[in-house]
Amino acid sequence: MTVTRRRSAAALLAVLCSAGTGAIGIPTAAARGGSVDVQSGETWTVARTTQLHRLTVEADGAITAPDGYDVTLTVDGVETGQVIPTAGAVDTVFTAGTYTGDVVLTVTAQNPVTDSGLTYPFRQALYVDSTGVVNTKSVLAAVRRGRVSDTVARNVRLVSTGEAFNGVYVSGGSYALQHPTIKFTGNGRSDFAGYGASVMGTNGARLVVDKADIDNTGTVRAGVVAAGGSNVVVKNSRIATHDGTLPAGYQPTVDTSLMEQVPWMLSLSGNVRATNLLGTNTKATYLNDKVSSTGWGVLSTDNGQDGQLTSINSDLAITGADGYGSYAIGNATERFLGTRENVATYALINRGGAVHYGDSTRSAVAALNTSLDLGLTSRELRAIPRRNTVINSRRFGMMWHGAGTVAIDGGTVVNTKEATFLDKGQQIGVDVDGSSGARLNPANGVLLQLMEDDDPGPQMVNGKLLNTGVYHEPTTAPTKVDSFDTTVAHDADATTTFADIALKGDFYNGMRGGSTSTAPGPGAGVAGKNLVLTLNNASLRGVVSASTTRHHQDTIAAADYEQLGEVTNTVSPVVNNGVVVTVGNDSRWTVTGTSYLSKLTVAANGRVTAPAGKHLTLRVDGVKTVLVPGATYTGAVTLTVG
Repeated sequence: MTVTRRRSAAALLAVLCSAGTGAIGIPTAAARGGSVDVQSGETWTVARTTQLHRLTVEADGAITAPDGYDVTLTVDGVETGQVIPTAGAVDTVFTAGTYTGDVVLTVTAQNPVTDSGLTYPFRQALYVDSTGVVNTKSVLAAVRRGRVSDTVARNVRLVSTGEAFNGVYVSGGSYALQHPTIKFTGNGRSDFAGYGASVMGTNGARLVVDKADIDNTGTVRAGVVAAGGSNVVVKNSRIATHDGTLPAGYQPTVDTSLMEQVPWMLSLSGNVRATNLLGTNTKATYLNDKVSSTGWGVLSTDNGQDGQLTSINSDLAITGADGYGSYAIGNATERFLGTRENVATYALINRGGAVHYGDSTRSAVAALNTSLDLGLTSRELRAIPRRNTVINSRRFGMMWHGAGTVAIDGGTVVNTKEATFLDKGQQIGVDVDGSSGARLNPANGVLLQLMEDDDPGPQMVNGKLLNTGVYHEPTTAPTKVDSFDTTVAHDADATTTFADIALKGDFYNGMRGGSTSTAPGPGAGVAGKNLVLTLNNASLRGVVSASTTRHHQDTIAAADYEQLGEVTNTVSPVVNNGVVVTVGNDSRWTVTGTSYLSKLTVAANGRVTAPAGKHLTLRVDGVKTVLVPGATYTGAVTLTVG
C-alpha cells in the first residue's frame, strides 16, 4: 500500500513508520490532503477518522476498522463505495475504484442490531440516544448542510450511493427532524431490521419528522422504519421509494432474515416498501404526507405485536404494477382517516389486524393526538381539514390471508376493479356503516369473495425456505364434513354486517373445506367456513350464494403470480360453505340470480324480493315455500328468479 501527501517529508515518514504487517493507521493530521492506494491483496485498518484528497482501492484490496468499530467512506459529503458482496451477507466491503475530492474515512463505534438470528452492523449519518447526538457513532461527514443539536436537526441533507447505510437512527429519547432532505441510491439489506433505512426510531424513542423529502432507490431501502416500542410521527412530508436491482444470486424466500422481495404468493411483485413498523407497542403516524412506492407496499406492520399505524389526511400510492396500501399483522391497529389511496393490487392485506377507514373529523384527530402522543398544537389541530377516505384500487380492496377485522364508516369510498373484500379462507369481521355516505363500488360486481387459500407456500430446497411452491387447482369435488354446522355463525367464520347503506353486487362463498383443504397457507385443513351476512337498515341488490370457484388456469407458479386470487364462481348448493343471511330491520334484499343458502332470516319489516317484472321462488330442502317476513328458513335454502 502506498501513501502520499503534499506536505512535509517528515510527516509522511511518520505515517509510513506507523505501518505494521498488512495494516497502516493514518493519523488525521498527517493524512489530511494526502492520498492512499490500497493495493491488491492488502488490508488497511483505519485506526481513526482520516481525511484525504484521493483514495484508490485496487481489486482485492480491503479497508477495515479496528475491532469494535466500523469505517465509512464519504466523498464530498456523499456516503459511497461500500456494498454487500453476496446475497444474504450482512457486512459491507469496499468496492474497487478511485475516489477523489473531499474524501473522508470515518471510524465509528459499532451499532449492532439483531433480528431474525442475524446481527447487522448498522452505520448511520446521525446516531441519537437519550443524551442527544452520539458523535462516536455518527458519520458526521455524511451530514451536508443544516444544523444539528442534541434535540433537533434542521435542514440536513443526506445522500448515499453505497449500500446498507442508514440516515438518522434515533435510539431512545426524544428528537426532531425538521426539513431533512434524504436521497439514497443503492440497496438496503433488511427492512425487517431497518438496515439501510433513511430514518429509524427505536428503543422507545419519540421521533417527530416534519417537512421531510425522502427519495430512495434500492432493494429494501425503506424510507421510514419505526421499531422497538418507539413513537414516530411524520408530518407534511414526502416519502418515495423505488425498486432496485436484487443482488446476484438472490433466491426468493419467506425467511425474513433473507427476504428482499415481496413473496409472489401474495400476487405481488416489488423489492422495496416505503415504510415499516416493527417490534412491540410501536407507533407510527403519517399526517398530511405523500407516501409512495414502486411496488410491494406503502405502509406496513411486520415482525411485531400490538403496533399502531395511523394515516391522517395522507396520500398513499403504488406507482408500479403491483402493491398494497397497508399490511396488518401481529394484532396491529391501523387507522386511515381522510386518506387517499391509489394502489395497484390491494388497499390492505390483513393477517391479524384491526383496521378502520373513516373521516378525519376534528374530534377523531384530537382523540388520536392524545392517545398517540402526536404533540400537535391547538393551531395545528385547527388547520387539519376534515376529509373522507377514498380508495382506488386497480384490483382488489381488502384481502385476508390471516384473521382480522375491517371497519368502514364516514364518507369512505372504496372503488375497485375486482372484489371489494377478498377472503382467502380466513376468519374475518367486516363492519360497514354507510350512515354518513360510505360507498363500495366493485367494477366487476363482486362485493365479497370467500375462497380457499390459494397460497402454494414455500418449500425447503437444500436447507433453504424458498418460494418455489406451485398451486394446483383441485380436481375432485369437496367432501361433506357432517360435524360442521353450516347453519350457525361460528367464531372462525367470515362475518359481515352492513348498516344504513345501499349495496349493489354479489357475495360468494367458494370454500371447499373438508379433507380436500390441503393448501399449506393459514386456511389449511379447515373443515368448513360460513359466510355470515347481516343487513341493518340496508339494501342489497345482487346474488348471495355458495359457489364453486375455479381459477383462470389450473397451475400457477411464480411467473403467473397475478393469477392468484382470480376465480370465477358457479353458484352451487352448500357443502361445507354455509351462507347465513339475515335481512334485518328496514332492510331489503333484491335477489338478482339463483342463490344457495343454508339459513335465511327475514325481520318482520325486512323484505326479500325479485327485481321489477321478475318472480322470486323459495325452496327449502327442495320444497317450494312461501317467503314471509318475520320467518327463518334453515336447510338447503334456494332462491331462484324467473
